[in-house]
Amino acid sequence: MDDGAELAAALAAHLDGLAFTGLGADQVTALVIDEIAGWAQGQGWRVYRRAPSVVSLPPPLDRQKSVLDVACARPGGAPPIAIEVDHTDRRRTVDKLVEEVAAGRVALWVRWSPGKIADPGPPVHLVPLAVTRPRPGQFARGAERPPPPHSTGAGSGTAQEFPL
Repeated sequence: MDDGAELAAALAAHLDGLAFTGLGADQVTALVIDEIAGWAQGQGWRVYRRAPSVVSLPPPLDRQKSVLDVACARPGGAPPIAIEVDHTDRRRTVDKLVEEVAAGRVALWVRWSPGKIADPGPPVHLVPLAVTRPRPGQFARGAERPPPPHSTGAGSGTAQEFPL
């Protein structure tokens, strides 16, 4: 039984509270992977970062295996989970996750982006993570600050001069 939809929804709910600002792409990816690992450990699962995939690398490295960002072993005979984290729409990632499903794993693809996030469709379960791009090369999520409250006390309508 593929419980991927429930797992994707649970992971999305966990990541919903993730907030950051001014991070580069590699920093965002690392932060998301850390959050996923913490979520999975909180479920009582064994967590493996950069776990070997069932997919070989393309030639000339075809004797080596590709890696998954996070893999989780669950107790009680539940199928393992293969998780990839990307900020771009990579066909190779989808192909890898499809192969993981064929090998008996549940595949989750965490896609973060300031733009539209396309769903790859079954058997891969998408976990979309919307971010903003406040400056070129920097990303933010849920970290927009409200403007500071204005003073309403005595003297609030009077500007003060400060020496230069």
